[in-house]
Amino acid sequence: MIHVLKSLFEHTPQESEESRERNLRLAAAALLVETARADFDESSIEMSKLAQLLPTVLELEPAEVHNLVTAAQERVEDATSLYEFTRVINEGWSLDQKVALVSAMWAVAYADGDVDKYEEHLIRNVADLIYVPHSDYIHCKLTAQM
Repeated sequence: MIHVLKSLFEHTPQESEESRERNLRLAAAALLVETARADFDESSIEMSKLAQLLPTVLELEPAEVHNLVTAAQERVEDATSLYEFTRVINEGWSLDQKVALVSAMWAVAYADGDVDKYEEHLIRNVADLIYVPHSDYIHCKLTAQM
């Protein structure tokens, strides 16, 4: 019994750098997939934009994009809240990386030429959850509109 109680307070082993990076990429890709799905119409235009952005935003090889998107779509299906993705982003990314993610989310939302209120609401929630200042949120939105 004492062993069980002690195990609750012991630190868990640190995850490897590779595992940490994989989790960060998966969380970011999942948020982009959520953006594409937010308007209840996962258009091929938005998914193409997402696939186009992933190599840049996540520093991926183009060959890795398809596998990551597939894994992200599966994770989104099983997700119960945004927190499981935003927590990972908060633990591992700098403010600049978070702003780049919000910018990519806006680019996906604008890809089909129309930003739905649900897309805008999702991006606002994510920006708040990952502590992106409102001024950066607005700047990303305005930049994506151009």
